[in-house]
Amino acid sequence: MAARAHLRRKFLSAKVAVSGANFGVAETGTLAVVESEGNGRMCLTLPDTLITLMGIEKLVPTFTDLEVFMQLLPRSSTAERMNPYTSMWTGVYPGDGPQNFHVVLLDNGRTNVLADEVGRSALHCIRCSACLNVCPVYERTGGHAYGSVYPGPIGAILSPQLTGTTDHDDPNASLPFASTLCGACFDACPVRIDIPGILVHLRAKQIDSERHGLPTGQDLAMKAAGWAMGSERRFAAAEKASKIGRVLGGATGRISSLPYPGSAWTSSRDLPSPPKETFRQWWARTHAGTER
Repeated sequence: MAARAHLRRKFLSAKVAVSGANFGVAETGTLAVVESEGNGRMCLTLPDTLITLMGIEKLVPTFTDLEVFMQLLPRSSTAERMNPYTSMWTGVYPGDGPQNFHVVLLDNGRTNVLADEVGRSALHCIRCSACLNVCPVYERTGGHAYGSVYPGPIGAILSPQLTGTTDHDDPNASLPFASTLCGACFDACPVRIDIPGILVHLRAKQIDSERHGLPTGQDLAMKAAGWAMGSERRFAAAEKASKIGRVLGGATGRISSLPYPGSAWTSSRDLPSPPKETFRQWWARTHAGTER
C-alpha cells in the first residue's frame, strides 16, 4: 500500500511517459500492451505526452491477426485465457488520454537478422517466455548470466544476431554454445521457432569466422589449459597457484570481479573460489601409501 500510494502520485504528476508495445497493427495504427499489474495502463493513459518504442518485428498486418496473438500470448506465458490488463490505443483523442503521441519503430539490428534466411525466424518471437520455463540451462543460470535483455533460449539466438555473431569481444557471441540442444524450447514455442536448429546454424557461423581470424581469448585460454593439463607436474603446479583465487573470493567464497579478460565473465556472473584442498591433496592425506 505504501508503494502504491507513492507511485500513484508519480503517475498522476508525470507529464511525459515512455512505453513499449507488445504488438502494433499496420492496418489501423493500433498499438497494444498486455500486462498483469495495471501500472502500464496508468503510464499509457495519465501523462500528457506518450512516447512508445516498438521493435519493427512486432508489427502484424491486420486486426484479425492481432486477435490470434492476443489469445496465444497469455496461454503460452502464464496459462491464462487472457491477460488481466490489455490496453490498446490508436492515435490521439481530445480530452481522453495523452494529447501528444509519438511512436518510434526500432530497428537496432533487426534488418540484419532478417537477412539471414535461417536466423530470421527468431524475429517471430512474441516474448511469451515459454522457452525459458522449460530450459534446463536457464533454470540453473538465471537471466543475468546471459548478459542481455533477452535471456534464455530465445536470447541465445536473438542477442548474437542483433549484436553480431563474429565479434569475439562481444559476450553475446558465445551464447549459441550455452545450450544442450535438448529441444525442449522448440516443443514449447507457440510460434514454432526452431531454436535448436538456429543455435547450430549460429555455432557454424561463429566457428567459420574463427578460422579466418586471429585467435580469440577463448582460444588462447584453451591452449593454456591444454598445456597445463598435458603434464602431471604442470597440472599440480596450476592447482597450487589457483589458491591465490581464495584471496579474491574473500569471506563470501565468490569471486565477483576480475581484471580483463576475466572481467568478461565476472561482469555478469560470479566465480566460485578455489577449494581449500584439491583432490590430489585430499587423496594424499586420506590414502597415504596407496596408489592413485
